[in-house]
Amino acid sequence: MSTAASIPSETAAATFAVSLESVSKIYGTFAALRNVSTTFSAGTCTVILGENGAGKSTLLRVVAGLITPNRGKVSVYGELPHLQRRRVAYMSHAPMLYDELTAMENLRYFARLHRGEGCDCVGSPEMALRAVGLDPNLTRPVGQYSQGMRQRASLARVLQTDPELLLLDEPFSNMDAQSAHHMVELLADFRTWPPPSKNGSGRTVILTTHQASLAEPIADTTIIMRQGQIIETHTGSRG
Repeated sequence: MSTAASIPSETAAATFAVSLESVSKIYGTFAALRNVSTTFSAGTCTVILGENGAGKSTLLRVVAGLITPNRGKVSVYGELPHLQRRRVAYMSHAPMLYDELTAMENLRYFARLHRGEGCDCVGSPEMALRAVGLDPNLTRPVGQYSQGMRQRASLARVLQTDPELLLLDEPFSNMDAQSAHHMVELLADFRTWPPPSKNGSGRTVILTTHQASLAEPIADTTIIMRQGQIIETHTGSRG
């Protein structure tokens, strides 16, 4: 057991996918993050635990570049988060899919959006759906999917960008035990994909949950948050 890791030197920063230094995010009088400093090693899976309101989702959104901290420094692969978006994919706890469209139609639509933003990182929607165990030819609209199928379709939506850093906010939300275990298997498989860059560090996963037992099989590091702060960090072998 240890406290949050310190920020690496500039020469060592290449081994870290993400670093946060004294990061705070304040909404009015409420501090969602309070002076958080930690690092996430490239090629590892980190699970962030905590009750609702602990700051887990805010931390992920800061790393994704969706919100800016009031204080402190966030670095993703050595740069500001918004400069590395082509290497990062973020999946919120909501599926973020159009219910009236099929899974394939959803993925093709989001692929066009990425290409319209000048991103050349979008892969095959068909391959992404098959990777998560869904049939690309399924004509049923997403609104008729089970919760487990919706989460898998949402995961396919982010995997089609071939991310080097995958950020998942409560990916097991409202899933039954079988679907949750399938999601863990999918994430374990994702980590075996060849890295899209030449740095050879492998793919990095950071996920939040309040269900520790579900994510334990894939966790290299477990962080526990409370009231906007990291209170414990555990590092150990998966298994």
